[in-house]
Amino acid sequence: MTMTKVAAAAPVAPWMGGKKALHQAIIARIERIDHSTYVEPFAGMGGVFLRRKWRPRLEVMNDLNGEIVNLFRILQRHYPQFLEILRFQVASRKEFERLRKTDPATLTDLERAARFLYLQRLAFGGQVSGVFGVAKDRSRFRLSALEPLLDAAHSRLEAVVFENLDWADVVRRYDGPGTLFYLDPPYYGGESDYGKGLFDRNQFEAIRAALDDAAGAFILSINDTPKTRELFGAFHLSEVELKYTVAKDGATVANELLVSNRQVEATLL
Repeated sequence: MTMTKVAAAAPVAPWMGGKKALHQAIIARIERIDHSTYVEPFAGMGGVFLRRKWRPRLEVMNDLNGEIVNLFRILQRHYPQFLEILRFQVASRKEFERLRKTDPATLTDLERAARFLYLQRLAFGGQVSGVFGVAKDRSRFRLSALEPLLDAAHSRLEAVVFENLDWADVVRRYDGPGTLFYLDPPYYGGESDYGKGLFDRNQFEAIRAALDDAAGAFILSINDTPKTRELFGAFHLSEVELKYTVAKDGATVANELLVSNRQVEATLL
C-alpha cells in the first residue's frame, strides 16, 4: 500500500447526511484497511472524503447529482476564477429565491458551481429543496470565512477523479483487490431525501448483492433498522449512537450502523 500524507479539509457547505458526527469513526476504520484505490459512490459534499489525511494512488468521487460533481471539478481546476465570481455574491433572501428558480442548464459551469454553493450555504439544514436559512449571530455567506474552506478543499482535491454515474456503475468499474469503497446511500425510509427518483428502496438489496460479490473492501454507513440489519447482517456490524440537529425542534438521537466486509477493531469508536 502506497499512501501520501495530505492536509485534511472540511466540506464547503452543509449537506443532509454529511457525517459531521460520524466521520472520525469512519475514517479511523478506513485507515486500518489496506487499499491503493479509494472510491465513494455517494460522495455528497465530501464529509468523509475531504477529511481523510492519507491519499492512496487513486481517489474517486462519484455522485449522481451533477451539481455536486461540477462544483468539485471547478474547485479542482478553476479555483481562482471561481473565487472571482463568488466575490460579487450577497446574502439575501431575494437573491436566494432568484437563484433557486434559475435553471442551472442555462448557466456556465462556473456560474452553476457558484449558484449551487450559494444555495447550499444559505439553505436551512443544507437540504436539497431548502428554504432560506437565518442565523441570528452571523452572516451565512461571507467570502472571508468561506475562502479558507475553499482553498483547503482545492488542495485536497488534487488528482481526484470525478464521476457522475449510478453507484452500481462505479462499483463495477473500480472494484478490485486493492479497492476500498465507502458507501453512504440515503437512509432506509428516506430514499427521496436527495431528490425524487434518484434512489428507491429496491436498491438496498442491489447494494447488498454488489457488496456480496465485491473483490475489494468496503465500509457502508446506514441507519439502524430491523430491515437494514436483515439486509447486511452477514457482514461485520458496528452500532453508533448519534445526535442530529436538522430539525428545528432540536437534537434527535438516532442509531447508525457501520457495515464492512473487514473486521476492524471496535475500540476505534
